[in-house]
Amino acid sequence: MTVEKTTNYGNISVTEDAVASLAGGVITECYGVIGMASKKVLKDGIAELLKKENYSKGVVVRKTEKGLEIDLYIIVGFGVKISEVVSEAQKKVKYVLEKSLSEEIVDVNVFVQGVQAIG
Repeated sequence: MTVEKTTNYGNISVTEDAVASLAGGVITECYGVIGMASKKVLKDGIAELLKKENYSKGVVVRKTEKGLEIDLYIIVGFGVKISEVVSEAQKKVKYVLEKSLSEEIVDVNVFVQGVQAIG
């Protein structure tokens, strides 16, 4: 799946991994987010914290008739209000992706895979 755009100068093709890396970079800058987590929780119920080059492992991008749907898997900091962190992260990811890709973002689903102490 790629995001395709046609301009006067030619075609632009943005891969799913590029969209996932952009979304991962944006959400990790949000207050209260420790980092990206893997989609698959390890067998002990512990989520793996992903490094910057592996953000796409914590993001699922789907293209629908209405636009793009993004699923993000994160780890939040201990002591923050999770609902506020997730709400603000959804708004920021939606805004940045719509401005960057000129594509409608239908859903930004955030799954909190774990809570970790800040520090």
